[in-house]
Amino acid sequence: MSGKVEISRPRNIMDRLASGVVIGDGGYVFALEKRGYVRAGAWTPESTVKHPEAVRQLHREFLRSGSDVIQAFTFYASEDKLENRGNDAAQTIGVHEINKAACDLAKEVAAEGDALVLGGLSQTPTYLSGLGKEAVQQEFQKQIDVFVENDLDFILGEYFEHVEEAEWAVEVIKKCGKPVGITLCIGPEGDLHGIPAGECAVRLAKAGADMVGVNCHFGPTVSLETMRIMKAALEKASLSPYLIVQPLGYVTPDASRQGFIDLPEFPYALEPRVITRWEAQTFAREAYNMGIKFIGGCCGFEAYHIRAVAEELSKERGHPPPIGEEYGTWVDGLKLHTKPWVRARASRSYWDNLKPASGRPFCSSFSMCDSWGVTQGHKELMQHKEATTDVELQNTHK
Repeated sequence: MSGKVEISRPRNIMDRLASGVVIGDGGYVFALEKRGYVRAGAWTPESTVKHPEAVRQLHREFLRSGSDVIQAFTFYASEDKLENRGNDAAQTIGVHEINKAACDLAKEVAAEGDALVLGGLSQTPTYLSGLGKEAVQQEFQKQIDVFVENDLDFILGEYFEHVEEAEWAVEVIKKCGKPVGITLCIGPEGDLHGIPAGECAVRLAKAGADMVGVNCHFGPTVSLETMRIMKAALEKASLSPYLIVQPLGYVTPDASRQGFIDLPEFPYALEPRVITRWEAQTFAREAYNMGIKFIGGCCGFEAYHIRAVAEELSKERGHPPPIGEEYGTWVDGLKLHTKPWVRARASRSYWDNLKPASGRPFCSSFSMCDSWGVTQGHKELMQHKEATTDVELQNTHK
């Protein structure tokens, strides 16, 4: 890889977190969907087998931009999710093959730099169907077995809407002996069963998670608000897991409790909400100042956003991102421009004070969220159905 930074760092994620900030990578499913390699709605990762060159290239872009961790593209790669999404990948390709290919690709690219490799688990249809803890953990175990076979550096449970399922994930991951990270896709209001964000963090730490935080569903500002609540609760409980935040690369102040999936722009018209690289730098600084040691991104976070995070934290990390080694910083580039008014923008104060325009006349600044309710577990759905039926019967008698 051009511009490779020649440094030697610990191979253990816990040692790296103890010695400084760790930068994650960005969002794979949205980036690859835009490029034509992932099916929107399903969001499953069979492209690790069908189009490995696309996954490899995205890994390489994140690494070159400054990622310290390359995440194997195993999002939604559980057997039940592949079957649930109406494709035949689970039968024709095989869950093991999809996850194995993801591990191989991530390890190959991580070795081009000095990055660690993680395997990811996420929420399951089995949980929402109410099939119980044992069945849910069996789905997790199938993926974990592949991660252990391929000796990935650590495992992250991500994108959980319910803390109960996340706790079950922590339990089964702990048994494999790898460091455990866990992130919920929740906002300040808490999980979709109504459990407060602070309580969620405490429960996950008590379950044994080494890293606790949030990812996805909300943009940087809302995600950091949630992290403040989590951090305060953990400190009150005298618990000290490392904090991790990987928000959307979108601005979501008007999202409801369930996050950006309720916005009418989801998923095909979110581009006007994409954060600028300067907003990514501001996010990185705020996260670092809060004491968050693992800082990355999720859906909408592209490689250039990770580059912005890495540039902002270059001093703390002791080096710029690899691309900075080759081409310098954004300041260096602007100073070379032929137009004097563009060269004048090579200052931090200019970008700190900029209020970017959307260029779209008559568009509102906020949207009205869809109000279909939230995704709940099987038991809660049945209770809601029974309650609705009772109300309908009472209205009929009236």
